[in-house]
Amino acid sequence: MKSGNPALKSTTFDNLAVSDNPMTLPGTINRTAMLLAIVLIGAVWVWRLYFATHQTEAIAPYLLVGSVGGLVMALVTMFKKTLSPYTAPAYALLEGFAIGGISALYEARQPGIALQAVGLTFGVLACMLAAYRLQIIKVTERFKLGIVAATGGIALLYLVDLVLMFFGHPVPMIHEGGTAGILFSLFVVCIAALNLVLDFDFIEKGVAQRSPKYMEWYSAFGLVVTLVWLYLEIIRMLGKRR
Repeated sequence: MKSGNPALKSTTFDNLAVSDNPMTLPGTINRTAMLLAIVLIGAVWVWRLYFATHQTEAIAPYLLVGSVGGLVMALVTMFKKTLSPYTAPAYALLEGFAIGGISALYEARQPGIALQAVGLTFGVLACMLAAYRLQIIKVTERFKLGIVAATGGIALLYLVDLVLMFFGHPVPMIHEGGTAGILFSLFVVCIAALNLVLDFDFIEKGVAQRSPKYMEWYSAFGLVVTLVWLYLEIIRMLGKRR
């Protein structure tokens, strides 16, 4: 079993004892809804702050704390799964701060873009879930390897871009519009969407293995990680249309 999501990988459910109070699919869905609600609360807070002041300086601390703190909470959650009932909500709130700030900056330049990105994100989630449940997309080993390889390639390209930005020469297609830039973003959005299918597969396997109850929170956290990535890639792609 493989996944492009660092939170849901081949060893996620390894070495977990069969529990008398195991995780369930409805429980995982409820936890996911709770985390998404927390993300929304954090995002709305920063969004309203920006449009009340129209100053980037007002939300800069939230962007910094949200981005760095979210990464730290994600790492803590991945290395200590038993803490996920506490660290996953903290991650969701911090990511909400970051998403709210990023969305507000896009919205200031292109009114309506944030709502479009949210709608497309949940639309993609619904389509991928339907395709998985109806077995339109079958999660074979070859499929898993392909998505993992593509996700790893994207991560490597982003890392190279981060290094090149320090020298003033970022990778053009990541940041610029035009046909090449939009096609690249569309490709990344497709890979992020297909990672959702792998996440669904992993969660079902965790339920089948009767993994401990706290894995509901961990699985919900892993799904939110993919959804956050998908949303950011969609809003980036929409922003390139200008």
